[in-house]
Amino acid sequence: MDPLKATHLEFPAWTFLTNHAHVLLCIAADPEVRLRDVAMRVGITERAVQRIVSDLEEGGYLQREREGRRNHYTVRGDQPLRHPVECHRSVASLIALVGCVEAPPPAAPSKAVRPRR
Repeated sequence: MDPLKATHLEFPAWTFLTNHAHVLLCIAADPEVRLRDVAMRVGITERAVQRIVSDLEEGGYLQREREGRRNHYTVRGDQPLRHPVECHRSVASLIALVGCVEAPPPAAPSKAVRPRR
C-alpha cells in the first residue's frame, strides 16, 4: 500500500505514529502539498490538518511561506521530538527512519527568502 495514496477504507484501527507525525511526514514529502490532500492521505478532516499545522508551526517544527495562492512549508529537521522517550532524537531522524522521504536539511535560524518562480 502506497502511504501517500491511501484511501479511508485502507486505514487500520491504530498506528504507531500520531496524526501530527503523519501530517509532518506528508509535508516533508511534498512541501507544497495542499492541506486537503494531506487530510485525504492521513484520513482526518481538513480542519484537523489545519489545527495540526498550526501546532507544528507554533512548536517550531514547520515554517509556512505564502507563494501566490499556495503555501510552501519548510520542515525544521533540527528540532527534537517532543516525548521524553524520544526527545534525544530529531525530526530529521524520524523522517529518515520512516524512509518515505529524505530528511530535510536544518532550516536556517533567520528567515530565508525563496526565489519567486
